[in-house]
Amino acid sequence: MKKIVFTLAATALIAGVLFTSCNSSSRKIKNAEDKVLDAKEAVIDAKIDLTQARQDSVNEFQQFKTDFQNLISSNEKKIAGLKLSIADASQKNKVQFGKKLSVLEKRNNELKIKLAEYEEDETDQWKAFKLEFKHDMDELGKAFSDFTVNNKK
Repeated sequence: MKKIVFTLAATALIAGVLFTSCNSSSRKIKNAEDKVLDAKEAVIDAKIDLTQARQDSVNEFQQFKTDFQNLISSNEKKIAGLKLSIADASQKNKVQFGKKLSVLEKRNNELKIKLAEYEEDETDQWKAFKLEFKHDMDELGKAFSDFTVNNKK
């Protein structure tokens, strides 16, 4: 009798394990469909994020370009004002200031061309360009500030 009960218990245990651990084919299909839907949603979210990042990059580039075009225009006005003030200077200073001013004007024009010719891209080149351009504009701004300073003693 013990043998029959033990055999029945073992059989019931094995049957229970088999039925609970094995998914039916319809359950497997449902799980696979759920995973596919999750993957599709992830792809859609990634595309939305990429589109937003591109739009942000375009907006940032346009703002950068506008800001520095305005600064370059301001520099051109400063150059025109300095040319007028050079006309009132002594002959010695006219030559000295004229040379300095032509260097500043040339550098301002180079930066204007560099900004106009730069094509926006999504790489690290944009970051490098932005840093270098800001540095160059800062240097030009310092040169304008130091234009009439005479360091000779």
